This record gives sequence, structure tokens and C-alpha cells, in this order.
Amino acid sequence: MLSWAAPVQIYLARGTTDLRRSVDGLAGLVRNAMERDPFSGHLFVFCNRRRDRVKILVFESSGFWVLYKRLEKGTFAWPDGEAGSVSMTGPELTLLLSGIDLRGARRRRWYRRAA
Repeated sequence: MLSWAAPVQIYLARGTTDLRRSVDGLAGLVRNAMERDPFSGHLFVFCNRRRDRVKILVFESSGFWVLYKRLEKGTFAWPDGEAGSVSMTGPELTLLLSGIDLRGARRRRWYRRAA
């Protein structure tokens, strides 16, 4: 299981992405389509057309990491849209990668300390 540090921000690319792209191609999408800095240390998450594969791009102090997950059966519940991104928390990403559809979930009133 993966765990995410609290201060890291996570951005999902809306719609589908050609996952044949390399690190440079994904970083270009982050910069141009998502209008974010790929060197920020935040996580950028991409999904393919069949929604059975995910790539996560993150920059660490000396280079990029690419994490890749392929489902043997089933699909991810991915947000539709043309461009842009959706921001989420680490626990939400863990749920999404575990097969939970977050569109039907609702957040209860909860205390969150302002950053």
C-alpha cells in the first residue's frame, strides 16, 4: 500500500491520457494542460481511455518518479472532462486506487486545520 505525506497536493488529469507518453510527455501535460509546475513535488495522476491503467508522476529532489498501476479486471472511476485537473487528498486517492467510486460518496462535516 502506498501512503502520501500530508502536505503533498494531488491533481488528477480530467478525462483520458495516452499513457504511452514518457516522463517528458507527462511533464508537458502537467505544464500545458493542467497549468501546474511538474517540478513542484506534487502528485499528478493520469488514466488511460479504458480506465484500467493509471500513471502517477512526481518530482523528487533529483528526478522524476513514475508509478504505474494496471488492473487485471475492472476499471477506475475517473472524472470526465476535457482539460484541467481535479484536486484531491491522499486518502481520497487511496480510495480511488482501491476501486471506490468517489462520485457517490459525500464528505461529512469534519474539522480540518487551515494550512
